[in-house]
Amino acid sequence: MAAVIKKFLIVCANYPPELIGVGKYVGEMAAELVARGFEVRVITAPPHYPDWQVAPDYQASRYRRECSDQIVIFRCPLYVPRRPTGALRIVHLLTFALSSLPVTLWQALVWRPQVVMVIEPPLVCAPAAYLAARLVGAKAWLHVQDFEVDAAYELGLLRRGFWQAGMLWFERSLMRGFDRVSTISQPMMIALADKQVRASKRMLFPNWVDAQAMVPGSRLRQLRGEWGVDEATVLVLYAGNLGKKQGVEVLIGAARRLLERPSIRFLIVGEGTERAALVDCAQGLTNLMFLPLQPAEQLVELLQCADIHALPQRAAAEGLVMPSKLLAMMASGRPVVATARAGSAVATLVRLGGVVTAPGDEEALAAAIGALADAPDVRATLGAAGRDFAVRHFDRRVVLDAAFSPKSLATL
Repeated sequence: MAAVIKKFLIVCANYPPELIGVGKYVGEMAAELVARGFEVRVITAPPHYPDWQVAPDYQASRYRRECSDQIVIFRCPLYVPRRPTGALRIVHLLTFALSSLPVTLWQALVWRPQVVMVIEPPLVCAPAAYLAARLVGAKAWLHVQDFEVDAAYELGLLRRGFWQAGMLWFERSLMRGFDRVSTISQPMMIALADKQVRASKRMLFPNWVDAQAMVPGSRLRQLRGEWGVDEATVLVLYAGNLGKKQGVEVLIGAARRLLERPSIRFLIVGEGTERAALVDCAQGLTNLMFLPLQPAEQLVELLQCADIHALPQRAAAEGLVMPSKLLAMMASGRPVVATARAGSAVATLVRLGGVVTAPGDEEALAAAIGALADAPDVRATLGAAGRDFAVRHFDRRVVLDAAFSPKSLATL
């Protein structure tokens, strides 16, 4: 493009200090843009994920302006349901879309960015971002982390019917208007093509991992000791969101099948809408424990404590989402056992450094974990292979260099 890009305006519902998910990546992307000499402003909501509760020191009902690491951040009100059903999730997203609309237009008109970038979810913020870009002659960029409309129907959060066709039509029409539409995996790129986004506008922009910070080390005896896990015990770890998409109940089922093997312990770390139900489901399992979400600065230590990483996933979510935690698991140098259908993006990645079983198959998952527990040499080989691939293809600098290089920006 003729004009030199200097200013990015980013619209997103999730942003640090949220520790996991979309917010983590948007925060790291914004910091990288600043490090590369761009000016960045962010329009977002108060931190509320994955607890579905606004963080202390923030208020859900008020606007707030703050500045962090040279990034100006505008926090806009939203409704946060304590028990987010499908209908309440829509209300939740709509309130943020409405409250952020005037701020998005105001910042576009006053600050005059060259790029307005909006993150999906939520798609409902995309019209305002698109309009803001067009008002000031900026480029409009939609980055799709989840195909939330498809996923909501596939997971049963919304009922299929008359409104489904209308929502999908709205999504397709909106996406086709953007100058760039990026997403995080090859199957999701195919989904963009199915939604009739032109090839010239589509871009693969995967999530990343700070592979240099994720250097494999010891199993951190002190931390494992605090949990009552000795050196002879094989620790199976799941760390992340505990929601419907993850299907973590299959991991609890596998733990139940391995209850008679005391040398294998399970640790589930995280928060989310399904946590209480999962804790109830795990009652009586002496080989499984839960911990709350850990601080971001302890992520490396947490991942190093594991001998095996578990990545459960519902079949309905495949192709519509790509679990961001997978790359950190691989970069930690530990093998991954995932539940995914053959040929899916998750299965393709995991097979480079782990084992794949069918979604929902507790018996197969338990067998895979048991086999790896008995084979430390295999664990070491798979872990090293997975880390090598993550470092070469998904290191933070590799991914962001490709996305924000002068050549890439010139094609906007």
